[in-house]
Amino acid sequence: MKKRSFEEALEEIEEIIKGLEDGNLPLRESTTKFKEAVELLKFCNKELKEVEMSIQKIVDKDGKIKFEDFN
Repeated sequence: MKKRSFEEALEEIEEIIKGLEDGNLPLRESTTKFKEAVELLKFCNKELKEVEMSIQKIVDKDGKIKFEDFN
């Protein structure tokens, strides 16, 4: 999978869904697109979890907001 941002991946997922909903794709192509969408969803989920963890690090410092580098 190529390097992309969360927003780009989300946009791609939306395009795939529209194509699948149209119902004009052959079965094999639909299956391939579905698999692509699943991989993109995994990527988005991973990105969200990383952001969530970084936010917890910021908030969970003795009740004070403290910023740390996000790696």
